[in-house]
Amino acid sequence: MFLKNITKPFILINILLDLMITSDIIGLLLVYAYVAILIIISEKILKSYSSFSRKFLHIMVGNILFILPFFTNREIITFLTAAPFILLTFLISPYSPLKIKNKVSASGHGFGLVYYAISWTILAFFFYDQPWIIAVGIAAMSYGDGMAALIGERFGKRKYNISGDAKSLEGSLGMFLVLIGSLFVVLAYYHALPSNYLVLVIVALVATIFEGITPKGLDNLSACFSAVITYLILTMV
Repeated sequence: MFLKNITKPFILINILLDLMITSDIIGLLLVYAYVAILIIISEKILKSYSSFSRKFLHIMVGNILFILPFFTNREIITFLTAAPFILLTFLISPYSPLKIKNKVSASGHGFGLVYYAISWTILAFFFYDQPWIIAVGIAAMSYGDGMAALIGERFGKRKYNISGDAKSLEGSLGMFLVLIGSLFVVLAYYHALPSNYLVLVIVALVATIFEGITPKGLDNLSACFSAVITYLILTMV
């Protein structure tokens, strides 16, 4: 009886750990299934519109931020879920040694999707237990940056070029407004809305500025990390 009472807490801990790992595996499978569906839609249904197809994938893959609550394990979310996409996106990029033909990747900046995967992997490693912070970065580079490109291409009349990559004021304004709305929805989903909504405006503004001055697909890094760093600074004050 004594041994039974001592081992009972350890049994409960093992059950809890098993449930946590199960949750992570479910999250991993959901991410891969969702991305696979998006790729099929982009490559098969939208194959005649390669530029729009890439932007569709760029924006819609951001919805993985709603799957993040399934993850509790740093290794699973970082090395099994996020990191493999670095290799995958590189292999379908124009710089891949395999020379895999992929219209979605070829229609944009060569390393754009690779930078996207790198950003997500870094955030997953450092903030696996604070998914709303990861979500801020993903929202900036998916909804924000993605809509900047989409709106800029369709309505961009007033062009500017700061670092060798042409952008438009219309695209930047679109990113700013979309990102404010996106951050509100995302942080509300995680019950992490700041008491001062001005934080959302400032985060969106900083990310938009960095997106506008960053060239050649690197905005998937700059918009993401500038948004996260700004959010952390403002919410720690």
